[in-house]
Amino acid sequence: MSAGFEKRKKLAYVARRYYLEDRKQSDIARELGVSRPLVSRMLSEARELGIVEITVHEPGTRAARMLDRLRAASSVRGGILVEDGADNDATNRLLSQGAVELLHQLGARRLGVGWGYLIGQLVTWLQENPQPSSAVTDICPLVGNASIPARNYQSNENVRLMAQQLGAVPHFLYLPALPEGLEEKQILCSTEVYRRILQQWEALDTALVNIGDYPSSPDFASLVRYGGLLQRQRACGRMLIYYFNETGTVIQSEQDFAIQIPIDVLKRCPNIIGVCSANTSAKALGGALKSGFFTHIVARQDLVRGLLEQ
Repeated sequence: MSAGFEKRKKLAYVARRYYLEDRKQSDIARELGVSRPLVSRMLSEARELGIVEITVHEPGTRAARMLDRLRAASSVRGGILVEDGADNDATNRLLSQGAVELLHQLGARRLGVGWGYLIGQLVTWLQENPQPSSAVTDICPLVGNASIPARNYQSNENVRLMAQQLGAVPHFLYLPALPEGLEEKQILCSTEVYRRILQQWEALDTALVNIGDYPSSPDFASLVRYGGLLQRQRACGRMLIYYFNETGTVIQSEQDFAIQIPIDVLKRCPNIIGVCSANTSAKALGGALKSGFFTHIVARQDLVRGLLEQ
């Protein structure tokens, strides 16, 4: 293998770490055992050799045009669309960065946060890129804690970490997302703990809500909560642990014992940002947009383009 090939391969590695994985030049330098100025020169050389191509998207470009089409066809008022990264992890980092940028653009102050894979990725991005000058003053979970150990679904811990990185005050929900049943939910929702979090929900100006697929993993006791209702009404997606179908109808069940922000309270929030991970399907995004809940989205450009071309 030629020395030239090895050099280009190394330049590509450095470029990927810097541009796609948001690593600092000093971190890359320590990793490779070289100086930071050398890393800077390697990035310049990668651009000169065409290994890196930087595109500046001015207003009126493809992403802006797609958002214009979404505005014309749905309740969406704006958002951020990102190009795909080298893999799903890199794409999710770009989506996380886009969500934080959108919070800044909206001047979000009282923020409610959902859960899911991208929310977990967003927390990780914030830990690596703190935003102490953020306008966010208060932050709370939109759904109770899951019993599963996966960090993406530990609502209070994610809120604590986000508040730490945004310089905000955290407010916690000390109740399970899925109690034992409807009777236990009714008891828990009559407590002072629930009353306080309901006050936080009613005061939100911005909600950050995951848009996921159905069926989903984890399943969130959907069979016990809904019986065969989700199949009969052709559920295609999930936001928080509500399910909706392709017409945008949020599927309601009298047996639903989940503890999360009531759907009517969520709908009154001035800004509702729907965040899609690298794996969210066009069917799920399409149903979410037809629901009329979302005022803004953060998603992959290719996902939105595929939806618009259907």
